Amino acid sequence: MALKIRLSRIGSTHNPIYHVVVAEARSRRDGAAVEVLGTHNPRSKNDSLKLNVERADYWISKGATPTDTALSLIKKAKKAAVTA
Repeated sequence: MALKIRLSRIGSTHNPIYHVVVAEARSRRDGAAVEVLGTHNPRSKNDSLKLNVERADYWISKGATPTDTALSLIKKAKKAAVTA
């Protein structure tokens, strides 16, 4: 079972909102997720990312591979946690 940390779209037309999820690599984009790690709203200016960094690190340690976008969001959340 190969797991990926990726984005799943939940927003409406022209108003994207994404869940950062751990899902099976072969499942559909908006299919069943193993765990929801947080949300990302790219149109929001402030507080656009809410992510559980500890759970993301846990899943990465278990072998889940983040996509490029998910990896950049995890790094952004870690940086925000250090400065806060």
